[in-house]
Amino acid sequence: MLLVLSEEHKEHLSFLPQVDAAVVGEFGRIALEFLRRGASPKVYEGAARKLCVPVEMVQHGVEGLMFLMTESSKHMISEVDFLDSVLVLGFSEELNQMLLQLYLQHHSQIRSILSHLPSSMPAYHNLEWRLDVQLARRSVRQQLIPMLTMRVHLTRSDGHSNYNSRILQTDPSTLLHLISTLEAALAAMKTSHARRILRNIK
Repeated sequence: MLLVLSEEHKEHLSFLPQVDAAVVGEFGRIALEFLRRGASPKVYEGAARKLCVPVEMVQHGVEGLMFLMTESSKHMISEVDFLDSVLVLGFSEELNQMLLQLYLQHHSQIRSILSHLPSSMPAYHNLEWRLDVQLARRSVRQQLIPMLTMRVHLTRSDGHSNYNSRILQTDPSTLLHLISTLEAALAAMKTSHARRILRNIK
């Protein structure tokens, strides 16, 4: 899977080639700290004074880096996909490798932090299923009609855990068709053709 970066995120990250490796590493540390405790204007101001650049430039650089790290960690993208994703930024090979090492070093910790953050989006919790087969009706003595019923349990963490469930029902042939279609879509995303298209999406 490749990340699709918006023009805004590209612009925010364009600041990174102007700083050395130590600063990029420091920005990574600040981004991780902001994930834990939230943003601090004083940190931006201190970094801006050291680099002799506007505060907004530092803030955008850190926010852009934080987006890159969190989205990559959230989707657990591979090393190859990460490097392909940052190719569109036009950075040097050295900077790309630096960002990759930053991602590999912190992705487990970032996923742990994200898992404890409140979210308004429901998340999968559990699944129950039952297969019913209708063998006959009054008008038709011998008739096999299988039907799969699933109860999907979801959880939402918005200050406190809330649980709800959804009932889904389908026949096995439709379910198999859905699975094969999704698997084909995932396989298509890994092809070199799809990668070329994603790299050029603006």
